[in-house]
Amino acid sequence: MCVALLLGARVGSRSGSGGGRGRFAFVLGAAIGAFAVLRSGAGTGGVVAVATAAGSGIASLRAGLRVDARSGDAIPVQPSSGDMGIEDPKVRSATRRGFLGYASGLTVTGGSLALGSRVLADQTSASYRDVVLPASRRTDGDRPPPTTTTEGPWRPPTGLSPWITPNEDFYRIDTALVVPRIDPADWTMRIDGMVDRPLGFTLDDLLVRDLVDATVTLNCVSNEIGGHLVGNAVWTGVPLVELLEEAGVRPDGEQVMGRSVDGFSAGFPRSILDDARTALVAVGMNGEPLPFRHGFPARLVIAGLYGYVSAVKWLERIELTTMSVDGYWIPRGWAKEAPIKIASRIDVPLRSQTIPGRQPVAGVAWAPVAGVEAVELAIDDGPWAECRLERGEGPGSANEAWVQWSTIWDAQPGNRKLRVRAWNRDGMVQPEGPKHIAPDGAEGYHTRRLIVA
Repeated sequence: MCVALLLGARVGSRSGSGGGRGRFAFVLGAAIGAFAVLRSGAGTGGVVAVATAAGSGIASLRAGLRVDARSGDAIPVQPSSGDMGIEDPKVRSATRRGFLGYASGLTVTGGSLALGSRVLADQTSASYRDVVLPASRRTDGDRPPPTTTTEGPWRPPTGLSPWITPNEDFYRIDTALVVPRIDPADWTMRIDGMVDRPLGFTLDDLLVRDLVDATVTLNCVSNEIGGHLVGNAVWTGVPLVELLEEAGVRPDGEQVMGRSVDGFSAGFPRSILDDARTALVAVGMNGEPLPFRHGFPARLVIAGLYGYVSAVKWLERIELTTMSVDGYWIPRGWAKEAPIKIASRIDVPLRSQTIPGRQPVAGVAWAPVAGVEAVELAIDDGPWAECRLERGEGPGSANEAWVQWSTIWDAQPGNRKLRVRAWNRDGMVQPEGPKHIAPDGAEGYHTRRLIVA
């Protein structure tokens, strides 16, 4: 909005008495806006809203200029260098009136855009509210029995990330210029490419199938050490392997390439689906239909892979290809194959300054699809000590979801350093690092420095 205001002010200052430049700017802005709306899949309603806003802006600009013309104080051209420092009262008055005209134009245009966006959102929201996930859903994978320890019942410390990340708090990273708001009645997804039987599905086709619930942690490759571009959710969808079996993948179809309505693409080797990891065409998130910002009507959720090679939102096509075909990010320097790294994070203590005495230290750790076996904490340069783990309760394999960990620390006065690391169930320890996020994800121990006073 701030950028729009600045650009509007610039257009106004350069419009002159005829307003030609201003009209051209509005037309150009409308063309860009219409292109963005069409790429988002929002349909003709969004284009109408953009056109209405542009027309309102042009009309307001002309009205402002007519006010100046009627008063006989049309906006003058820039004075020559010999006139600098001399201000004509008529120029000052005209400039004030011109500014009001431009401000009015900006206000009307902004209001038109907001109204058009609201109408479009209401239309798609009504269709969204009609989508209902079936109550009967199955789960795949065995979860371990509840954790039993001599430490008493689990009480998560204040500030620890919840085991299930709420939809509104789940991170969002994508290339969409605007969030596509797709009408489910008009949406279809197809499976084609190197298959024997190309298939097409509506959202209703997917909803009537035997849907699966699975708890899976997703992690963005851009997540720094200790970052928050990671979340854990219960995803509902159709197992991808079942759909691919129906399509009949040919031997040369060695890569699964997902394609979005906004032009994004991401692919991964089909062979990774042989290890029975969770791989869904997801239609639900935490017990409700996918939010628009997380991919409604459908998206891909593949356990153990960074999102840039797998997590295609607003899915419209699954293409079976050879590995020679690259997804969106690969030509931009990112790795072709991108398994999620073992990682852990300190959430508690929250502040860099604390008081002496016994207090909790806690966080989360993840290692899909092998699973987290142990989490250890070191104080300053002391030895590693194992922490308590809580795996949470939810459907699907416990190995594909993060764990919460905690311990009690007897904080002594002074400058202190806390470090955390995790082990997976294959016996691999989290690398010490640090390693930058490019080209296949960050590595390193999350460290928190504190002053205990």
